Amino acid sequence: MRIIWGSWRHWLRVLGALHLLMDFSMALLEVHVEQKSLTVIESHSVTLPVWYSSSSEEKPYITWYIQRAQEEQTQILKYMDGEVDIAEAFTGRLNFVHKMPAKNISIVINKTQASDSGQYRCYVNVRNDQSVGSGNIGVIDVSILVPPSKPACQLHGDPYIGANVTLSCKSSSGHPVPMYSWIKKAAVNVVYFPPVHDAVKGTLTLTNLTADNTGVYQCTSRNIAGVSDCNITVEVKSVSRTAIIVGAVVGSIAGLCCLAILAAVLFYLYRRGKKASQDETENDIKEDAPAPKTLPWPKGNDSGLAYKNGTLSSMSSHRDHKPYPPKSPSDTTSVNTATGSNLGYRPPYVNGRVTTPTPSMSSQSLPTYMAPSNGNYYSTAVPTNRGTLQKTNEVDPQPPRKEINIPSGVTSSNLVRMGAVPVMVPAQSQAGSLV
Repeated sequence: MRIIWGSWRHWLRVLGALHLLMDFSMALLEVHVEQKSLTVIESHSVTLPVWYSSSSEEKPYITWYIQRAQEEQTQILKYMDGEVDIAEAFTGRLNFVHKMPAKNISIVINKTQASDSGQYRCYVNVRNDQSVGSGNIGVIDVSILVPPSKPACQLHGDPYIGANVTLSCKSSSGHPVPMYSWIKKAAVNVVYFPPVHDAVKGTLTLTNLTADNTGVYQCTSRNIAGVSDCNITVEVKSVSRTAIIVGAVVGSIAGLCCLAILAAVLFYLYRRGKKASQDETENDIKEDAPAPKTLPWPKGNDSGLAYKNGTLSSMSSHRDHKPYPPKSPSDTTSVNTATGSNLGYRPPYVNGRVTTPTPSMSSQSLPTYMAPSNGNYYSTAVPTNRGTLQKTNEVDPQPPRKEINIPSGVTSSNLVRMGAVPVMVPAQSQAGSLV
């Protein structure tokens, strides 16, 4: 009997220990997470389902944290003694799903943003209860999907025949990173594939353009959160715009250079003509300038006649003339021609005028003019019966020469006959200056 009673006591102790172990496990605090990973599109709402188990009826102390990529965790919600404290970044968007206190401590985030992506952690503590290890922590990964923003379409290059251009398409935002595709809108849309089309970079390369490449091209930016697109028009031209601009610039520069050269030539010709006109005016002898007044000469043995058209040369050289020698020339003396010598010749003087024979040949020249002495051309008296022929020493007298009256003044024709050389002398104005 003792043996049987001892065995029963042993089994009772074992059963008691097992009961105590069961009670202890039911009293441990533990946090439960229904879904460890959540995905939501931006601006939509997301619920993070979490609840805890505990034998204690005390109010829990709950905190929620978020840990973004490459950042430290940040507290976003706290519940303690019936009061809720929410971070400023989540104000108006974050709250408990159930009225607290409750063992269901799920939270909801409204109007989600891209910055809401991260790892959310919930910590629960209850008085008179404890947890083993990290049993009081719940972890949920939340991913906020962002639809691609409207992409920007651009054309790189000059679209003319034979050239190469690149069309680019890029969305400023989108999570995950969007992929791109290009089509050409037509009756039957033309779809482009690699290597012409790069879906990651969003570029489309068109080489050796032709007129058929003209049209509207559409780029589509796409991810699991949404789709967005943009359009661009490509017009292939026959001439490069760059060539037109360069030609216009070169033509303008060439035109300006030609105008500058033409202006310089015209200015040079104008200055040259003006200078030539001034030189011609300075060297021109005014024919209508009045002749200087005849200067009076004193009467005397060496005085000559005042020429009515006297010049500086005639007035300065007549005093050098010497009177004819007193020796009478022979009646047979003739006027020399070629040499212009007239030594020993005395022109007859009748009635106060000098008479000169008329030359019979164009080559004959007249003797130079000699100034009279004492008003007479001869030192001896002139016979009064020159009209009567007399015979002396049985020599027949010569017939009298025919006397030709010449004016007392000396003209230009008489000067030429007498062998004078014409000299151009600048005229004088009334003030005595040369013109």
